[in-house]
Amino acid sequence: MSSSAYTPPPGDSSWYAIAPAAGGFHAAKFDASPAWAEASERPWPRSLYYPDGRYVGNVEWNESGPWSEIAGIVRPRGGPAGMVLKGGRIIAEWGDTRRADVTFSVAKSYLSMLAGIAIGDGLIGSVDDRVGATVKTGHFDGPHNGLITWRHLLTQSSEWDGVLWEKSDQVDHFRQVGGAENNKRKGELRQRQTPGTYYEYNDVRVNVLAFALLQRFGRPLPDVLRERIMDPIGASKDWEWHGYSTSWTEVGGKRVQSVSGGSHWGGGLFIPTRDHARVGLLVASNGRWGSRQLLPEGWMAQSLEPSATNDGYGFLWWLNRGGRNYPSAPADSWFALGAGTNLIWVAPSQDLVAVVRWIDKAKADGFFKRLMAAAA
Repeated sequence: MSSSAYTPPPGDSSWYAIAPAAGGFHAAKFDASPAWAEASERPWPRSLYYPDGRYVGNVEWNESGPWSEIAGIVRPRGGPAGMVLKGGRIIAEWGDTRRADVTFSVAKSYLSMLAGIAIGDGLIGSVDDRVGATVKTGHFDGPHNGLITWRHLLTQSSEWDGVLWEKSDQVDHFRQVGGAENNKRKGELRQRQTPGTYYEYNDVRVNVLAFALLQRFGRPLPDVLRERIMDPIGASKDWEWHGYSTSWTEVGGKRVQSVSGGSHWGGGLFIPTRDHARVGLLVASNGRWGSRQLLPEGWMAQSLEPSATNDGYGFLWWLNRGGRNYPSAPADSWFALGAGTNLIWVAPSQDLVAVVRWIDKAKADGFFKRLMAAAA
């Protein structure tokens, strides 16, 4: 993408904005896209709890039973918000884009970036190294878990077997995310497959990745993220990343919290839309921000290769190959996806980055349809 030619300076007031026509859009048609997003709010209570006391995630994923307890911070969400960037410049913005809002599984893609940094720093030799070779906590021991590589964790094909932070991997057995979702069997015990042979969207296993990265960095992941990515790209100081009340552990003689890869049981990444947009620009530019290469050269290209067990999924990034997720969006586009619906979307062929938050899942493609229809 050519968005690397412009990177917004720190702070909000100096981010350059252009008219839709200057970005190559039909001015008369363009406003339909952000207006659609703003009018298509996800029908979730803003408190994130239904009147009967159920957490939205438990309802969304048909979850009950021994592992459904909310263990992390839950804060009320805001309303629809978003941005569209062309070449890094703002051509649309709606809602409260400065509000630090929960973003659910978009946090997984942040873990992917941290994994790249760990490899670049030599803390991980290769994505195909066995995790247990350097993470000596017992979580990657034995004839099954001992086979797990970093690639398996990053592609959600690890089949990690165990309990972490009082949640069993079984809680997300048979879980379906993306496309047609049928979670009637979610949580039923199934036979675990050989690591690397079976894809399953499983939040316990993503949290195992976060824990493993914590062990390799030897310090809290939010500190690493702030130092290596967020401060260099000029992000705000308003974002926070939390784990659970149960996810405190000792690293290097200090008590630290292992963060979660989403907000399945509360906690997670609370972040402004504008910070998401900066991250979108960073990954769109292959991890480069201005003159600085913040992610290892080639990491994003590797992250966007279709995985062996799900060719619509890379290293915790979703791929829109064949328009399978959003038929109206370019097939070369890709995105971070969180419940709600929260999106960081990148379309390299269009030099576009968009952040869309709290849009109705059934209406998300309508946003892309209107956006592409306005392209000149």
